[in-house]
Amino acid sequence: MIDERLVLDANAVAGDLEELFGIDLTVVVHRCAHCGHRGPMATLLAYVHGPGTVLRCSTCHGIVMRYVLAPSGVRIDLRGAAELRIELPG
Repeated sequence: MIDERLVLDANAVAGDLEELFGIDLTVVVHRCAHCGHRGPMATLLAYVHGPGTVLRCSTCHGIVMRYVLAPSGVRIDLRGAAELRIELPG
């Protein structure tokens, strides 16, 4: 059972995501590989109280993305994101 008081939305990790990807990832539309739900990355549920960060689908709670920031580098797992739709300016 997850303590819901520890769950944030992905806006809480917007700075990390922008540092990792070089863009504001909170507005990027994702599609959950587990249930097919589409929505902005900002709507994902963020679990930040472990050794890494886990972003879960707000519909099915499947893991969409997880990452660990370590002194030796970054580890990113996006296998739960069937799609990330990044719109180019202009």
